[in-house]
Amino acid sequence: MHTSLSLAKWLLTISLFTATQVFAQSPKTHQVSELVTPAPAFEVIVLGDSGGIEDGNLSAFLLRAVSEANYVALDAGTLVNGINQSIKRGAFTDLALVDDKKWGKAGTILRRHVKAYLLSHAHLDHVNGMLVSSPEDSAKNIYALASVNNMIGETYFNGKAWANFSDRGIAPTLNKYHMVDLLPSKTTPIANTQLSVSAFSLSHPVESSAFVIEHNNDMFVYFGDTGADVVEQQGKLAKIWTYLAKQVKHKTLRGIIIETSFENERPHNLLFGHLTPELLMQELGSLGRKIGGNAPLKDLKVVISHIKYTLAKDTDPRAIIAQQLNEANDLGLTIIIPKQGQKLLF
Repeated sequence: MHTSLSLAKWLLTISLFTATQVFAQSPKTHQVSELVTPAPAFEVIVLGDSGGIEDGNLSAFLLRAVSEANYVALDAGTLVNGINQSIKRGAFTDLALVDDKKWGKAGTILRRHVKAYLLSHAHLDHVNGMLVSSPEDSAKNIYALASVNNMIGETYFNGKAWANFSDRGIAPTLNKYHMVDLLPSKTTPIANTQLSVSAFSLSHPVESSAFVIEHNNDMFVYFGDTGADVVEQQGKLAKIWTYLAKQVKHKTLRGIIIETSFENERPHNLLFGHLTPELLMQELGSLGRKIGGNAPLKDLKVVISHIKYTLAKDTDPRAIIAQQLNEANDLGLTIIIPKQGQKLLF
């Protein structure tokens, strides 16, 4: 019996030693586990990448959870033209389109697959596409802070600038769009999607907003027009950074869309509630410090929106801003300068 036990222990020791040696001599297996990246959680389609003045390419993005075929529009400066340009670039190739015999592909996407609008503020370059497409749009919700919804009603859906396609305000109301007032920092489900949203106020000549969009344990953040805290002196971005720093402890921040309207050379008193590359990096640095740790924002995808188009000769704001962002990027960010019609995964 003693001999049998000793033999068994000896065989077990040899087995463990052999297994340890095999694992130690198989670095490829260990490396593969380190290189595995999480599957995408969100898809973004760039309907409009510019901050004006190029009509037909104004601020607008579509976002969906990859687990469903329904989008929300993040602002709507350009809508139908943006969808058409995205179709040409093959951005919707993988989308399981609803079979709608009455409408073409663009009409089907707008009417059947865009389920809601998240409007950051009421400036025309962020809502124009929704307004002009409203006669052939389908019924859906408009989510915004109360001041934004009120301004849209007063300025556009008033029977003068445009027919009132909403369900509130000046009669006659056509009741196509249901206006939903978001309470700051409160999470609200987005109807007919798997997404939820929390809105935060931003500093701009009119109240603007950022949207933290969530799906299960994943987050994506969209910023409307915003000034930097150091310029605006209202601390609104600091509130968002504090919120995100708490959330990333148990959720994954997949990406950010945020504006950079002007080059660094633009004086602060002429920014009018916008960011430069230098100011953006200062703000994202604040987020990193609140999260803490070693390189907390490394590889975070940051999409730059609202770069101001210009008719001036021999001037390329996109190239200048891209260079200034890359030169200042000491946070390890993955900076993306988007193009209209492009599909991005996060």
